[in-house]
Amino acid sequence: MKIGVRLQKLLDKIYPPDAKMEFQLDRTDVVFKTDGEGRPVLLFVGRKNADGQIKGERFARTLKKLSDGTMKDHWENKGQTS
Repeated sequence: MKIGVRLQKLLDKIYPPDAKMEFQLDRTDVVFKTDGEGRPVLLFVGRKNADGQIKGERFARTLKKLSDGTMKDHWENKGQTS
């Protein structure tokens, strides 16, 4: 599964630091955790079960700050969640 354009736009925003954000995109539940600067770094995409856990895909974000001050990022699929 790839991260779509609509989801990527939401992940490019800055959110409250060290927070857990939950929302729904179409029929998919999305949960992500942010780092100390408010950038999403851990993403869960799928369907939420009765316990509130997401069953679907897990992604981790690698952030690199370049010497000119720009940020480079990459989302890596870490596999299925249960």
